Amino acid sequence: MRHSGLYIILLLLTALSASSYADNRQARKLIRKGNVLYRADKRQEAQVDYLKAYRADSTDARVQYNLATSMFPQDFKLVQKERCDTMAMMFERAAQAETNPLRKAKAFHNEGVAYQGVKDFGKAIEAYKNALRCNPNDDESRYNLVLCQRQMKNQNDGGNNNQQQDKQDQQDKQQQQQEKQNKQDQQQQQEPPMSKENAEQLLNAAMQREKETQKRMKEAQQQPRRRRIEKNW
Repeated sequence: MRHSGLYIILLLLTALSASSYADNRQARKLIRKGNVLYRADKRQEAQVDYLKAYRADSTDARVQYNLATSMFPQDFKLVQKERCDTMAMMFERAAQAETNPLRKAKAFHNEGVAYQGVKDFGKAIEAYKNALRCNPNDDESRYNLVLCQRQMKNQNDGGNNNQQQDKQDQQDKQQQQQEKQNKQDQQQQQEPPMSKENAEQLLNAAMQREKETQKRMKEAQQQPRRRRIEKNW
């Protein structure tokens, strides 16, 4: 009975191994088909084959690498944040599963490109560093690393400059308001306050002008209106 049970387990392991081997062969076949389409600049068609290959064997490093690469837009700067996270995860997995140091470096490099496209320079820098650890002769990753370091510095400096500018604008606005208030206070101090006698004189003068205006209007209403005569042609 013991030997019979062990035999059944061995059969199951053999069947699973054969199934896994078949899936891997199917994945490699789809990868080659997708590569032909990708080189012909038919990215969407290639991505379909890469997705089929991923369903056949999601652990294959080349499947993950090629699928993530096909998700890049023509201009890497137009990478969307949601897609970037997916791509970076797949490149990371491809790098971890890959044993060849040069292909591992390419996976890390593309991970850096994805993060650089969405201006996540911190993660891009780390990915480029990993690429250089796998391939110290990768000049492209070295160039992108320096570029991202410079861009991150400018990004941080720009944020500080904006904060300083906002603070300066606020101070200038407060200073202008204070100067305006000081000017009004000076004008009020320079003009002497109106006396009671001056106020009564101005009031009497205004009342006199109002009486004269009422008198002229009354005289105009008492005069007979002239009839308008229209001339014939």
